[in-house]
Amino acid sequence: MEDRLTILENKLAALEKRYEELNYLMAQPDVMSDLSRLQELAKEQARLQEAVSRYRHFREIDHQLKEARALLGDGSELAALAQEEVERLERQREDLWQGIKKMFLPRDPNDNKDIFVEIRAGTGGSEATLFAADLFRMYSRYAEFKGWEVEVISTSPSEVGGFKEIIFEVLGRGAFSRFKYERGVHRVQRVPVTEASGRIHTSTATVAVLAEAEEVEVDISPDDIRTDIFHSSGAGGQNVNKVATAVRITHVPTGIVVTCQDERSQFRNRTKAMAILRARLLELQEQQRMTETRESRRSQVGSGERAEKIRTYNFPQSRVTDHRAGISLYNLPAILGGEMDEMVDMIAARDGAEKEAALFDNETVPD
Repeated sequence: MEDRLTILENKLAALEKRYEELNYLMAQPDVMSDLSRLQELAKEQARLQEAVSRYRHFREIDHQLKEARALLGDGSELAALAQEEVERLERQREDLWQGIKKMFLPRDPNDNKDIFVEIRAGTGGSEATLFAADLFRMYSRYAEFKGWEVEVISTSPSEVGGFKEIIFEVLGRGAFSRFKYERGVHRVQRVPVTEASGRIHTSTATVAVLAEAEEVEVDISPDDIRTDIFHSSGAGGQNVNKVATAVRITHVPTGIVVTCQDERSQFRNRTKAMAILRARLLELQEQQRMTETRESRRSQVGSGERAEKIRTYNFPQSRVTDHRAGISLYNLPAILGGEMDEMVDMIAARDGAEKEAALFDNETVPD
């Protein structure tokens, strides 16, 4: 802790110096008479205020702790009281330290956004489509537990009652912060209902989670999209609506194609398709940004091959293993029933630990 504390103290000292410099500048007559400049400096000062305040409080507690520790070894009757004071101050110092660290950890700007979730059957044929349906039910129940709304956008049912593909929206504050850990390939190991010999099969489904994008975040030129209108069709190819309401939007520069046909209104299908397109383009922009800044990032989905797994659902052992966090929970029915918080909390804790470790790489912290 002490080495990391020194790194942060150096950073905080620089921020405090800048904070005092801003105080000085804002008191100068030429700045006070320039409203635009004064507002600019005041905004910068406001951004620094919390960090500087915590830093000063930490220094005060640190000073008190050193004084209390000095009384421990003098053999006086104050030693017992000093020990209690040391323990109290150490707890307070640790709490402040944790709070200061969190201020410097990078925050995901999408955490509080609504999301689109896309589940697609991978390897495993019909069994993979059934597993995709299991994942959809798991996520739907989890969202219900969290008080979030789920709205199905598009489905492609399979002949056995599963989904070749299903796209749905989750509406609720903090949805992305929890669902973002679901991105990747999920693997199931179980005996399919169609397997007469009782052999365990392995199948996969891929999950992509996209933060909903505002129109101002993604600029889409009307010249860059091609819209096709056609008749909706359900499982087996039967006509769902005699009026052409299904919408397929192609973003020509990227080749991204979005199809929406579950609504009976062409307008609603187009609105939903455009929302998904914006979300995919926002995700693409963020991937490109991270590549440009040389931050490593693995693909959300991959090819769906069995080896590219983030999590395994093993039915014979009632076990769910997350391979990123290296954890296994033996409560598979509960997790598939939507009780996912324990698993997500563990993965989020690992993610936080990795961010903290990266924070102190090369003894640097972000501005």
